[in-house]
Amino acid sequence: MSREPVLSVRDLRVWYGTEAEPVRAVDGVSLDLRPGETLGLVGESGCGKSTLGRAIIGLLPEGAAVRGEVSLRGRNLVGLPDAELRAMRGPELGLIFQEPMTRLDPLLTIEDHFLEALSAHEPGLERGEMRRRSLEALAGMGIPPTRFKQYPHEFSGGMRQRIMIALALVLNPKVVVADEPTTALDVIVEAQILGILSDLRENFDAALLLITHNLGIVAETCDRVAVMYAGKIAEEGEARRVFTQPAHPYTRELLRSIISLRTTELSYIPGAPPSLVDPPPGCRFHPRCPDAMRVCPAREPVEVEVGTAEAKQRVACWLHGPAAQIPPGGEAPLARGEIAVAEEA
Repeated sequence: MSREPVLSVRDLRVWYGTEAEPVRAVDGVSLDLRPGETLGLVGESGCGKSTLGRAIIGLLPEGAAVRGEVSLRGRNLVGLPDAELRAMRGPELGLIFQEPMTRLDPLLTIEDHFLEALSAHEPGLERGEMRRRSLEALAGMGIPPTRFKQYPHEFSGGMRQRIMIALALVLNPKVVVADEPTTALDVIVEAQILGILSDLRENFDAALLLITHNLGIVAETCDRVAVMYAGKIAEEGEARRVFTQPAHPYTRELLRSIISLRTTELSYIPGAPPSLVDPPPGCRFHPRCPDAMRVCPAREPVEVEVGTAEAKQRVACWLHGPAAQIPPGGEAPLARGEIAVAEEA
């Protein structure tokens, strides 16, 4: 695997305008994605995962403000004209939506969907070549050519999701963003979709950003994982190490909430993610954190690296320092529910 990132995100910020205050859905996110790599993006609902994925693709709703850098092979996509971004979606950037039935046009056959995508991005292709490539992409997803002229409503949910994946891959994108690609699918179809996504590295050498709530999927398919909370990355690192040695309390509590055959009692994180209109000061997880210290509501945590040279993790948590920036008394425990903000040194 090449160590040179195909996609680099640096200090990315996304605001949604409201009648009151702006919603800071993504607030200073940085990450890298390399060719042939799968990066899992996890976190509770409302933490900004889908907004981050759409900001990378450039598919944010009207009125959203974006700052920072999204660099695709050295070219910053933030601020590019819409026409240039549209030309890059498909050949460079692919997106697999969460619910395929709402994304496939019910008035178009599957053939029409593929011909439309290919003619828009490769207008010089002959119709026979378009058909060949379309059928080849569908065959890779297990869709037989006899279904090529059928309409979306004639397919099951799992088959529609495979068609969406084929549409995303027919133009051989360098980066694919998959937003909850297995939602509402049964476990058998889910396993099939995960197998297809795992084959992306071998067959297409595409870099995959997999957005999901399902930590089991991440453990099975991802090389690295980034844990997002309240618009920020709390922890990021090699998936196996993050799952076995979580450095951030939020990651640890998410993992404790997973139900398995060995589960004897339910575990959960009290409370809910904060409003992104007015997030808590300091560490945004401190009102729910069992390990909160007095420094946590007073100062935003500094991102540090932990682990070994072979398997480093990035974590933003005062439990890991730097000690020099923790004021005297700041390491004292903060009682859960305490709202007084510790004074800065």
